[in-house]
Amino acid sequence: MTEPNDETSERPESGEPSERAEAEAPPPDPMAQLQAERDELKDRLLRTAADFDNFRKRSRKDVEEALRAGRETVLRELLPIIDNLERAAAAADSAESVEAVAEGVRMVLKSFEDTAGRIGLERVRSVGERFDPNLHDAVQQVESPDAEPGTILAEAQAGYKLGARLLRAALVVVCKKPQ
Repeated sequence: MTEPNDETSERPESGEPSERAEAEAPPPDPMAQLQAERDELKDRLLRTAADFDNFRKRSRKDVEEALRAGRETVLRELLPIIDNLERAAAAADSAESVEAVAEGVRMVLKSFEDTAGRIGLERVRSVGERFDPNLHDAVQQVESPDAEPGTILAEAQAGYKLGARLLRAALVVVCKKPQ
């Protein structure tokens, strides 16, 4: 067996750094590494905060635009009704009979009901129904031998729902037990 030559043992193998070169390189400064990491995280935080602020502004603008578009759609639906009311008012001045004016008003009301149906507006049913505090506001109680207590006898003001959401409760007169 041959003993390794001192010269061959000190030579680095091809492509590998020598132990001496590794020992001579200064160790990485932990403080500098932490500062670099901190700076990178701070930059990422600032970018994320800016992105979130831009998202919030864009979302607010989108919501405002959707509200505006929704209002415009409803108002476009209502404009023909307003036109018909103006025509009815003008015709009332020169009408020869009250019945003709009443018929014009009924036609405008029918137009409103059709439009309300298209946009999802529904009148709250009340007269003859059981009083429901979720849909009705009682403005008066009246004794009546003809109706069961808790039944709605009259409607002072119509209530409306848009889909499942109550826009305005109906103002109603409710039957109470006779004394």
